[in-house]
Amino acid sequence: MKVAKITESEFRKMVLTSSNKLNKNAEFINSLNVFPVPDGDTGTNMSLSLASGYKYVSESTSTKVGDLGVALAKGLLMGARGNSGVILSQIFRGFSKSMAKKENLTAQDLADAITSGVETAYKAVMKPTEGTILTVARKAAEAARNTVKNTDDCVEVMEATYEAAKQALATTPELLPVLKEVGVVDSGGQGLTFVYEGFYEALSGNITDDEHVPNVEEMDEMVNAEHHKSVQSQLHTEDIKYGYCTEIMVKLGAGRLVDQEFEYDKFRNHLAEIGDSLLVIADDEVVKVHVHTEHPGKVLSYGQEFGSLIKVKVDNMRLQHETILEKDEDSNEDDVEAKKLADARKNAGDYGILAVVSGKGLKDLFISLGATDILDGGQTMNPSTQDFVDIISASSAKKFIIFPNNKNIFLAAKQATELVDIPVKVVQSRSVLEGLSGIFAFNPDMDLEDNVTDMEENISSVKSGQVTIAVRDTTLNGKEIKKDDYMGIVDGDITVTASDSKTAAISMVESMLDDDSEVVTIIYGEDGNEAEAKEIEQAILNINDDLEVEIHEGDQPVYPYLISVE
Repeated sequence: MKVAKITESEFRKMVLTSSNKLNKNAEFINSLNVFPVPDGDTGTNMSLSLASGYKYVSESTSTKVGDLGVALAKGLLMGARGNSGVILSQIFRGFSKSMAKKENLTAQDLADAITSGVETAYKAVMKPTEGTILTVARKAAEAARNTVKNTDDCVEVMEATYEAAKQALATTPELLPVLKEVGVVDSGGQGLTFVYEGFYEALSGNITDDEHVPNVEEMDEMVNAEHHKSVQSQLHTEDIKYGYCTEIMVKLGAGRLVDQEFEYDKFRNHLAEIGDSLLVIADDEVVKVHVHTEHPGKVLSYGQEFGSLIKVKVDNMRLQHETILEKDEDSNEDDVEAKKLADARKNAGDYGILAVVSGKGLKDLFISLGATDILDGGQTMNPSTQDFVDIISASSAKKFIIFPNNKNIFLAAKQATELVDIPVKVVQSRSVLEGLSGIFAFNPDMDLEDNVTDMEENISSVKSGQVTIAVRDTTLNGKEIKKDDYMGIVDGDITVTASDSKTAAISMVESMLDDDSEVVTIIYGEDGNEAEAKEIEQAILNINDDLEVEIHEGDQPVYPYLISVE
C-alpha cells in the first residue's frame, strides 16, 4: 500500500500504534538494563513518556499534521521520565519543529522530520555517546534521507527507517563495550526501534497486535464501578460476602473439556448463583467474565466446559480491603509530613528545595535538613518533567534547588528548569547519600549560585555505596555476578559481590575507606534492619575504631543498605 501523504488520521494512528508497542514491550526493554539491579526501567520510562505524548495528540482537535506533531512534542516534553524519556522527547521536539506548519506530510517531509529529530537530540546531550539511542536515531535518519531520493512513498521511507534502526541497534554492542560484555543491545535504542516499527506498521496497514479483547475499555470501566460499589463501600473486611474477584476469558469451542454449546443466558444465570457483581461480555469467539465469588475454582471449571481459558485473574478482596484500611491509617503519617514540610518552608526564606526520594525515613531526613518539597521517586520510578514543573509552579518560592538523587533523573529535572518562570538550579546528586551531603550545606541567606557551589563541593567529598540484589547472571567489568547475589556498588561501579547483604555491605565499606575517612553513615531500607545495621557498624569499627558511625532508618526500596563515607 502506497501512502503519498500522511494525513492527520494516519499520524494519529502512527503515534497510537507506537505507544501501544512500547507499552507491550516495556518489560522486555527493561530487561536490557546493563546493571543486573532491580531498577532497569528504560522501557517503563519510554512507554510512559510516549503515552503522555499520545494523550496530547488524542486531545487535539486539529486536522493538521503539523499541529499534532507539536502536541506530540509537548506531551512528550511534559511526560518525559528518565534520561531515555527525555532523549525521546528531544527527538520528537526536532521532529515537530520540522513539520510544524504542514497540513500533511510528504515522504520528503517525513525524512526531514526524522533528520531534524536527530539533530535536536544530539544538541540536547552534552556528551553524546555512540552505541546508544542516538546512534540508532542517526542511522535511521540517514536511511530515510537516502531512500526519499528514489521514492515519494511514505511507507517505503518509514520501512527503510525502521530497518536501519534495527541494523544500528544490532551494532550497539560493538560501539559500547559494556553492552558487549553483558551481551545486550542498548535499551534506549531498542525502545526507539519499537517506535519506528509502530510508525511503519501503522502506515503499511500491517499492525501486529496482541489478541483482541472484546469491549475491553467498557469492561474495565464496569469492573472498576463494580469494585467501587461492592468492596470499597464496605466498612469492615468481615462484611465482604464474596471474597475473590475472579476474571476469566474463554475461547469458545476450544480445549479438551468442552462438553456443551455456549448459551449466554444459561451461562450468565449459572454464574449468578455462585457470586455477585457479575459481568459477562461475549461475541462469537470469546466470552469474558468478571464475578465476585467464594469459589473461584468453580468459575474456572465452568468456563472450561465451553472452551479454553486464555486469561485468568483472581484477587483476594479481603486482603485488598485490609490494605486500603492500612492506607487510611497511614494518612495520619501524611499529615505529620505535611506539617514538617510547612515548617521547613518557613525556615527556607525565598527558597524551595525539592528532593526526589522514596522511603519515609529518607523523606524525614531530607525534610529535617531543609527540604521544602518531596517528589516520591527514584530508582524504580523516575518522575517526569511535568512532575517537577507542577511542584515548582504550585510553590510560592522565588527560586528553587532540585536534588534528583539519581543520574537517570538529571535530564528531566534540567528540562523542567526551562519551563518555569523562576530561577531553578539542579544539584548533580547521583544518589540520596550525595543529596543528603549536599543539602546539609544549604544556607537560606546565600544566593542561589553560591548555595549550589557549596552543595556540590560537599558532594565531591562523599563516597556513596549501595547494596542491592542481582536480578540475573552476568559478567561486568570482568566480575562474574550470579543471580540473587548481593552487590556493593560504589559511585556507580560494582566493587563486591556476596551471598548475603551484610557481608556485601562490610566488604563494600572496607573498599571505600582510606586514611582521610572520618564518618560512615548507614541507612537501612525495607529489606534491611537495625539489628544487622549494628552488626555492620561493629565490623566497621573493628576495621578502624576511630571512625564515627551513624545509623538511620530510611525505609527505601530496592537497596537494603545505603552507606556513605566522608
